[in-house]
Amino acid sequence: MKKAIIFYQSKTGTTKKYAQEIGTYFQAKQIDTLCLPVEEYRESLLQNTDYLLLGCWTKGLMVIFQQPDNIWGDFAKKLIVPKSTKVALFATFKIRSGSMFKNMAKCVNHNGSLSFPNLKSRNGKLSEKDKIVLDEFINN
Repeated sequence: MKKAIIFYQSKTGTTKKYAQEIGTYFQAKQIDTLCLPVEEYRESLLQNTDYLLLGCWTKGLMVIFQQPDNIWGDFAKKLIVPKSTKVALFATFKIRSGSMFKNMAKCVNHNGSLSFPNLKSRNGKLSEKDKIVLDEFINN
């Protein structure tokens, strides 16, 4: 059975809700899934993980300077992601996600890549578009 881990950092609960919706979708696809706040990260959790999804809320000036919170950035920088693990990013936002994913990707060290599939939500709900992105992520 494939394995996924979803790590998130949530300020108001919206990102946690979104992470849980993603987790429910993965479980419906018969993928063993853990959904945890970044504070519960342990390197051993990543062993034999096929999919790693990393998410946080959007910090910034509503329209410009979007970036991950320092807690998430510090977490992502210390991650040691196995080369065979596929990584995707997700974020929640109020008005725009802007440069959020570019700035999140800068924190993640995975095979030198700065391009990851990404999902975003204003309300913490998984959209039909998100499901298409996740299906491509799982199947490619």
